Amino acid sequence: MSVPEKSIANKIGDIASGLYETTLLEEIKKYDVPLHLGIITDGNRRYARSIGLSENQGHAKGKDKLDEVLNWAREVGIKIVTVYAFSTENFKRDDNEVKFLFDLINDSLNGLLKDDRVYKYKIRVEIIGDLNGLPDYLRETIRSVEETTKEFNEFRFNLAIGYGGRQEIINAVKSIAIDVCKNKISVDDINENTVRNYLYDGSLPDPDLIFRTSGEERISNFLLWQSAYSELYFADVNWPELKKLDFLRAIHSYQSRKRRFGK
Repeated sequence: MSVPEKSIANKIGDIASGLYETTLLEEIKKYDVPLHLGIITDGNRRYARSIGLSENQGHAKGKDKLDEVLNWAREVGIKIVTVYAFSTENFKRDDNEVKFLFDLINDSLNGLLKDDRVYKYKIRVEIIGDLNGLPDYLRETIRSVEETTKEFNEFRFNLAIGYGGRQEIINAVKSIAIDVCKNKISVDDINENTVRNYLYDGSLPDPDLIFRTSGEERISNFLLWQSAYSELYFADVNWPELKKLDFLRAIHSYQSRKRRFGK
């Protein structure tokens, strides 16, 4: 195929893809969408290596993609998005990469404080995880953004930072044990609701759908307690390369499933 012919074919493909995207979006809006979407943003480093960028450049591209995806989520009517931003295992990465990620997250949170959309759409921003291992400047930024947005209630954006599902459950068990010893609660009072109240944020409803990119089919210690009955969707594309059509397909797949919750 000659260059002009290839260019025309690409344009035709883009038009067809755009029409399909519009049609799929209209179809999705006819039915219930997930209230709470969990996202595992996997594949930043693989994407970077595949096109000759540094791994840190891949993370920066991933941050830009998250801005897009939050807009898509709002567009289809999702009310809560929880993103796996930095896991407990990520602390084991190279020190320079960890510092870059902390700086990137810090810049992103500071950017949210200046983002008109946060105030226009009443977006509440919350961080879940064990923050003790984070640098002081990042903890201060987290405090500022949470305080600024704590009264907003139209859309919730949660970032899991320093987060591990097993560690969250361990911390909850320890806190329950301490309160039992202090006679604040009795052993007989412990049930699912009790445990939920001791998680990082017991007010969060369970995610209806967990969406992961990069083709990996596992949840990697993300929201272990909360995801017991979540639907799962795995996209075979690295996070920075995610297209709106890929996202819409995930939502459409969720709508086609019958949720039984073990019944």
